[in-house]
Amino acid sequence: MEKKYCLFAFNGEMMCFVHVLLNALDLHSKGYEVKMVMEGSTTKLIADFEKEDAPFRKMYLECIEKGLLDCVCRACSYQMGTLDIAQKNNLPLCDDMSAHPSMERYLKQGYEIITF
Repeated sequence: MEKKYCLFAFNGEMMCFVHVLLNALDLHSKGYEVKMVMEGSTTKLIADFEKEDAPFRKMYLECIEKGLLDCVCRACSYQMGTLDIAQKNNLPLCDDMSAHPSMERYLKQGYEIITF
């Protein structure tokens, strides 16, 4: 069975999140099935990526275009003030575990979870 990876990003520092983007694109380009989940303070970066000159915006948009961003935490994006932006951009919101995304859902689908 082909390996499947789900990258859960919690750390809202841009330099940490860029590694999630890089790894998602790299794994995808090498034929792996990969999904990204934006959790915790990472959801605040949604507002940063709205700016045309935002660092790493192109990589972020590429991940979205390729369908790699599977889930944005509804509760955390609300707390970070980016829920409206996520909804405006039709980003996939998840809330199946007390308004947060459940890792169990990905485990049931055979994904190995990596946290950042």
